[in-house]
Amino acid sequence: MRTIAFVTQKGGSGKSTLASSLAVLAKDVGERVCVIDLDPQASLLSWSKTRNQQDIGVVPATAAKLPAVLKELAKKGATLVIIDTPGADGAASMAAMKEADLNIIPSRPSIFDLWASAQTRAALKATKSEFVFMLNQCPPAQQSARVDNAVEALEEMGGLISPLVLARVDYQEAARHGLGVTEINPHGAAAQEMRQLWSSIKRRLARGKNAPTARAA
Repeated sequence: MRTIAFVTQKGGSGKSTLASSLAVLAKDVGERVCVIDLDPQASLLSWSKTRNQQDIGVVPATAAKLPAVLKELAKKGATLVIIDTPGADGAASMAAMKEADLNIIPSRPSIFDLWASAQTRAALKATKSEFVFMLNQCPPAQQSARVDNAVEALEEMGGLISPLVLARVDYQEAARHGLGVTEINPHGAAAQEMRQLWSSIKRRLARGKNAPTARAA
């Protein structure tokens, strides 16, 4: 079983939206997926109720209970666990950082998000946890200079996973209906972004498995 956590010390970065669409895609390509919702706002629990299907389990947990929940999911045959965390520093985020095989730090291309990403990076390095940045909710092409600056900043801090995810209506519409972007618009640009993201995550997980002592710079 492999475990991914979406972590950042700032709200509004799109963690829950990314986690839900990634969970759907991973399920569709054969993973036995479960999502752990550590966020008191319980956005993914609400998403699951709206979805009204039993194909992707979403379970609540606390920092203290997270290790036991992960052990139970492994016993039940889960192959992929996705952890959603609060948009703030705290026990839940720290617990997820320590347990995850790969921590993904989503950031919007804004200075406030980049500052928060640097703080999250410091916490991950302190726990010697594997991590990578991703740029989410990127603006249209005419604002590419701002995106280029964010790419450069995140690369310098420790590496950026591909692709860049743009601000697209499909992400919000999918979440609102309890779906993933690959379900609401399978041939759309958002669905393609999610497929590319899953491919990048699989490569990172495989690299970590083959070299467990390697850490992001």
